Amino acid sequence: MRKINLVIKRFADVVLSLVGIIILFPILLVVATVIKVSNPGPVLFKQERLGKDGETFYIYKFRTMIVNAEHIGDGLRVREDGDPRITKIGRFLRATSLDELPQLMNVVLGTMSLVGPRPPVTYHPYKGYENYPEWAKKRFNMRPGITGLTQATVRNSVSWDERIKVDNEYVDKFNILFDIKILFMTVNSSAKKRKHLW
Repeated sequence: MRKINLVIKRFADVVLSLVGIIILFPILLVVATVIKVSNPGPVLFKQERLGKDGETFYIYKFRTMIVNAEHIGDGLRVREDGDPRITKIGRFLRATSLDELPQLMNVVLGTMSLVGPRPPVTYHPYKGYENYPEWAKKRFNMRPGITGLTQATVRNSVSWDERIKVDNEYVDKFNILFDIKILFMTVNSSAKKRKHLW
């Protein structure tokens, strides 16, 4: 049954992502243009992440911070309520999750899924896949997701090890209906953020 669910998941990932890219193309174009004219630097933020089975891949997002932000100030830690490295348009993109849209291409390419554990950078919280404790490697049994159980529930409010435990819970409980539930939870969470923004 799990294998069937995985096949359905991949099919749904490709179809929904392609449809999403086509429908959202005008928005993608507008966002890209605004980023380009409002702040020096590239439109897309590209970073190495750990994916399924610990393989490295490049994740793509709309750039919301100044160039080389991860090497300035607080590094990987982002203070959403007032981090000076976040651009004006970037603050809006992060609040509405529009910065995540380019990851739809990651999904089409097969390096990510719509739902799954969030892919960590290669050097944090552990340096390289091989340095993760055995219990924590379970989270890499699934393709990483644009959203997931951790993002829809605890987000950044708990330690990395606690987030990994939630990711492992997702891997254990995975089925298509659970993915659909997480997607609805994510939409609800994003709607609350947008309401707060306005």
